[in-house]
Amino acid sequence: MGKPKKFKAQSQELPGQQHKMVPEPEVIRKGYEGADKLRGKVALITGGDSGIGRSVAVHFAREGADVAISYLSEVQDAKQTKKLVEAEGGKCILIKGDIRSERVCKKVVDTTLKKLGGLNILVNNAAVQFPKDSLQEISSKQLLETFETNIFSFFYLAKLALSHLKTGDSIINTSSVTTYRGSEHLVDYASTKGAIVGFTRSLAKMLAPDGIRVNGVAPGPIWTPLIPATFDDVEKFGTDTPMGRAGQPSEVAPAYVFLASADSSYMTGQFIHVNGGEIVGG
Repeated sequence: MGKPKKFKAQSQELPGQQHKMVPEPEVIRKGYEGADKLRGKVALITGGDSGIGRSVAVHFAREGADVAISYLSEVQDAKQTKKLVEAEGGKCILIKGDIRSERVCKKVVDTTLKKLGGLNILVNNAAVQFPKDSLQEISSKQLLETFETNIFSFFYLAKLALSHLKTGDSIINTSSVTTYRGSEHLVDYASTKGAIVGFTRSLAKMLAPDGIRVNGVAPGPIWTPLIPATFDDVEKFGTDTPMGRAGQPSEVAPAYVFLASADSSYMTGQFIHVNGGEIVGG
């Protein structure tokens, strides 16, 4: 497939910027053909400016959806995502703000509804991580920021979106392989990703009678801006997987298309593991 197995040494400051990565992540594979699986749908994607979020946005657009992107501060990356979505023929709006705030989450949902005319797919994807080698190094400030970003925002946005979702619509939450196999360097991050699993499975049962499906994706090591922004040694990132390399966002996003479309009409409360071959619990 021609995917890189090793990366050049590089580092960035959080939250990371995709246009500065070497090589830049693959957004959508050459030859991916849309099939109108999401024609007429409106999707809201948090952290959609880069990485997995950008790839999901472009795939959704190729499948016919209009897209709202929530992002923190990466203006250049966000504008590029908008350009890529519009090149696919979809509408795209950008909403800047820190979704740790419930007030900002309300602005995100309200703006999506006002400018795109509805909401059918919520993708809770934004996340932060701060690797630490010991529990003593995880400050209360870091703990709060990680939980507020990675799981509190999922609650806020789902609550706000629910009154606008209807039968056949869906919520898709991004978890991580770290919560299934553990990570000694990402204890707080992996804990939030475990909370996302419980949130997804429980909300799925709550909303099943309404015909609203709630599923998730648990990626393994994927080449995104979060990697050079949080890890000192990226040269061998992902080489410890059975497939011997990190994944590209283009290899994860089709799982979101599947979960957002009618192809997964008999699935709720489930996770798709796109992780290079690691065998983990469901």
